[in-house]
Amino acid sequence: MLARVSKPARYIGMEGGAQRPEHAPHKVAWLLAYPDTYEIGLPNQGLQILYEILNERPDAVAERTYAPWYDLEELLREHEIGLFSVDTHRAASDFDLIGFNLSAELTYTNLLNMVDLAGVPVRSADRRADHPLIAAGGHCTYNPEPLADFLDLVVLGDGEEVVAEITEVVGEWKADARRRGDRTSVLHALAGISGVYVPSLHRPRYDGSTFLGLEPIVAQAPALVEKRTIADLAEFPYPRNQLVPLTEVVHDRLNVEVFRGCTRGCRFCQAGMITRPVRERPAEQVRSMVADGLRRTGYDEVSLTSLSTADYSGIEQLVADIVDADGDGPSITVALPSLRVDAFGVGIATQLQHARRAGLTFAPEAGTWRMRQVINKLIREEDLYSAVEAAFANGWRRVKLYFLTGLPTETDEDTLGIAELARNCIEIGRAHTRAPSVTVSVGGFVPKPFTPFQWFGQNTVEELQRKINLLRDATRRMHGVQVKWHDPKATLVEGIMSRGDRRIGDVLETVWRRGGTFQEWNERFDLPLWLDAMAEHGLDPDWFTHRHRTAEEVLPWDHLSAGLHKDFLWQDWRDALAEVGLPDCRWTPCYDCGACTGYSIEHIVASATPPAGGSQGTGQDLGSGWTPVQLRRPTSDVVSA
Repeated sequence: MLARVSKPARYIGMEGGAQRPEHAPHKVAWLLAYPDTYEIGLPNQGLQILYEILNERPDAVAERTYAPWYDLEELLREHEIGLFSVDTHRAASDFDLIGFNLSAELTYTNLLNMVDLAGVPVRSADRRADHPLIAAGGHCTYNPEPLADFLDLVVLGDGEEVVAEITEVVGEWKADARRRGDRTSVLHALAGISGVYVPSLHRPRYDGSTFLGLEPIVAQAPALVEKRTIADLAEFPYPRNQLVPLTEVVHDRLNVEVFRGCTRGCRFCQAGMITRPVRERPAEQVRSMVADGLRRTGYDEVSLTSLSTADYSGIEQLVADIVDADGDGPSITVALPSLRVDAFGVGIATQLQHARRAGLTFAPEAGTWRMRQVINKLIREEDLYSAVEAAFANGWRRVKLYFLTGLPTETDEDTLGIAELARNCIEIGRAHTRAPSVTVSVGGFVPKPFTPFQWFGQNTVEELQRKINLLRDATRRMHGVQVKWHDPKATLVEGIMSRGDRRIGDVLETVWRRGGTFQEWNERFDLPLWLDAMAEHGLDPDWFTHRHRTAEEVLPWDHLSAGLHKDFLWQDWRDALAEVGLPDCRWTPCYDCGACTGYSIEHIVASATPPAGGSQGTGQDLGSGWTPVQLRRPTSDVVSA
């Protein structure tokens, strides 16, 4: 069949670093799934990390699968062939667990489609004991309720340790002949694992259309499910053998995670909130992982990944060591994604200039200082211009600026401020190169769970489109400035999925059954399909997306914990409306957000200055020298730093 489909290399496996695990009755078999195409899913680091950790265990095996494009899906259904792994082409139905990584809401219908292709009933209530357990992890699972009727278990937080505990529970269940035919018994046991949420063991309560919360229906299910956190990143130097594809994929380079978590406190950023506290990988380990990875893979480009890589302590020296490591060998390109403009200075630019030129992306997020105070992105115009100056002066010709539109309290003046920033950046570039390029990328803002903006009613499709048109008109005559934007119609559906409750599950199933897969792809997205399904099930999109929430309202994810106090988030929401910014807690006293509870955290603030970023946009001189937060093992005592 592969000769009859586009990009057949998506399905053949055999990548560098791929494994061919030996299955056995005593081993728990995991099929790690990404609900998008191979070229999007293969670089996912979370999946690759778990792939290696599980295959190192004597009691487990792990393989991978990705969403088949619709051309192959048609052939599979025509010939009654099920979903399969790319490693050994084993049927998905032969595995004990199918674990999905969920990082985007518009992939939810792909998950349903893959479960169905595996020959498994899409709803958990319809599954027998011999069906695989359907699991999910990733950032989207901090509100799993739209998918609650389809998932057997959900993992919150870091997966490196919890997958071992899940493996042991499932292994014991498989080995016990008396329990093996009882699916309920293993679900009860899984619910006892910290960080694991079993949706079928919680019951939603409503008063008419008002959601009143979820309550556990068995003793094994906790009323509040806490996320899992890896205390020491150095204990998990994965992936050791990053997969090297045989065909083109996104982010086709060596990726090494330098730290996890973020304390910058950007109020729109779910990733920064839910991954707290900050845990840095030791610099020597980073250097070793980079050197070994480049040698093994043959890549000549490495991406140092995190939520704000320029904040890594000693980043300048680290980049210098990587670039200079091969001496007279091939030049190495170092990519620093998620660059903070107030942490990118001449020092980093000077180190990176030895690498081949690549475009740099900065994320001011908003067009005015007032708006950046609202969202707590405390960078000033001079911070951005200094970073752009350093980039163009050191040989870069392309800069990308990322912004959000539809933020709380946003005005047309804030939108036009984006155009003003772009104009000034292109002028800076012209002082250093003949043809500078500035790309302005604009995404519609979607409020996310466990952020201070979770109570905000997002902008309508019409309002988002109006703001995009305003920005397009303002930049139309700016030579060298290009504006790109995310479809506001897709933003609406993302908002419904992001803050929906279990009633959205019926909508998801209806959209999927009517062919609504790959909705994250522009050419496949179909808003009328979603709106028709919402209407059919008596649900109002405005109620789920465009209205503001109150402090008293029960939220669909209140039975889960990302480690953050809800009253901290509410106060931060009030501070946002008051246009009050909060500096990074690494350089100031603790705000008691709750993320460090259960850990011994050492804040050194008496003479602390953030690396390469001056005052973090606060206008304060905090002195010289700085020490990062140190994270230690969880303690039995609650420690408030």
